Amino acid sequence: MEKRNSFSGTLGFVLAAAGSAVGLGNIWRFPYLAAKDGGGLFILVYIILAMSFGFTLLINDISIGRITRQSALTAYGSLNKKWRSLGALTTVVPFLITMYYCVIGGWVIKYAVAFITGHGADAAQDGYFNAFISSTWEPAIYSALFLLATTVIVLRGVHKGIETSSRILMPILFFMIIGIAIFSITIKSSESGAERTGLQGLRYLVVPDFSDFTLKDLAITVNDAMGQLFYSISASMGIMITYGSYLGEKENISRSVSVIEIFDTLAAFLAGAMIIPAVYVFMGTEGMRQGPGLMFEAMPKIFAYMGPAGNVLGAVFFLMVLFAAVTSSVSLFEAVVSSLMDGFKMQRTKACITEAVIALVAGIIIVMGYSVLYFDFKLPNGQQGQLLDVLDFLSNNIAMPIVAIGSCIFVGWVLKPGRIIAEVTRNGEKFSRKGVYTVMVKYIAPVLLFFILLGSFGLLKVLD
Repeated sequence: MEKRNSFSGTLGFVLAAAGSAVGLGNIWRFPYLAAKDGGGLFILVYIILAMSFGFTLLINDISIGRITRQSALTAYGSLNKKWRSLGALTTVVPFLITMYYCVIGGWVIKYAVAFITGHGADAAQDGYFNAFISSTWEPAIYSALFLLATTVIVLRGVHKGIETSSRILMPILFFMIIGIAIFSITIKSSESGAERTGLQGLRYLVVPDFSDFTLKDLAITVNDAMGQLFYSISASMGIMITYGSYLGEKENISRSVSVIEIFDTLAAFLAGAMIIPAVYVFMGTEGMRQGPGLMFEAMPKIFAYMGPAGNVLGAVFFLMVLFAAVTSSVSLFEAVVSSLMDGFKMQRTKACITEAVIALVAGIIIVMGYSVLYFDFKLPNGQQGQLLDVLDFLSNNIAMPIVAIGSCIFVGWVLKPGRIIAEVTRNGEKFSRKGVYTVMVKYIAPVLLFFILLGSFGLLKVLD
């Protein structure tokens, strides 16, 4: 087996981890939920949960990775042989997500190409998105291109591939998000009859709305914020265990996790400041209910409203989304590759090619799920979905909460929190949230995760 690679330092680790956290979910899901759940209240709840719930899951994963110097597949088993199955289930999560994430990455490339080549107006037409994803080969080709970019980066290894790409892409990504957010806040339109401004849209995002507010609304907000955070920080999918195994023994885990929290929350807020004001100006509050269609259907229409400038801004926007998608895809891919290297003693090249071939074949099948293999399936949470949605549900709504619950039980009651605390403070570092961490990992986090799991099966209808 190859000698285990490592990050060059804290900055490389934090940028790679932040790149994993800042993905497609932050770009469309956070703004949508924030607008839906009371704006500033959702953001406040999200920050509180990030500092407690999210912090606990990240500390668990990163510490287990550094203690064992192994990926998720073998890490749990090396600490306690009875818990090998948790490592296997954890590895299944990035394996499933990689398959369909590359398909969505292909969609992003398609839109980026459309705007770069001056065809942004075509992308804004009704039916454009559905016509594209239901075609036979075009989405498969774009998916393969996205997969190729991901594979090339991971093939280069931890330092030359993942860390170097993160050092380049993350600063560019944040500058682009900030630039688009500033532009979005400054725009205005009178097409609806009354002038609407980006600043009004920003106010809608950040100012809590307590009109007709009930305890049920608070419960929905907490549940949505908890679910968004759970997926956003890349916990319980093997990524942070893998990245933790590459972290130097002298690096400060607690401080690194705090920086990752800041990166993730800042990126999510900036995504809201980038999207919500523009949606509000050109589509009003109704446009904020687009949900998943916000990025591929609502945003192109907004750029079309802007005239020639919209085509340029649309190109920048989808390039930014592409960068975010690539950094997240790389982390998912690496989690699987690292597990193949640790569990099956593969060389990195063989592991990368193996994962790429599987993802390519699976991606083609998923693409066909919108055409020749189309079916409409009712998910346990009541939503309708196709093949991609089924895989997303299995990985994000079922496997991830189960893995997180298992991780908290393992650390809280088998390994004991003291073992993790000892790792976090091994060089004399301060662990100011030690008390919060201990209570969260043993009691609160498992209960919160259990409610997420119940919601996935549609058993929390009382909150609807």
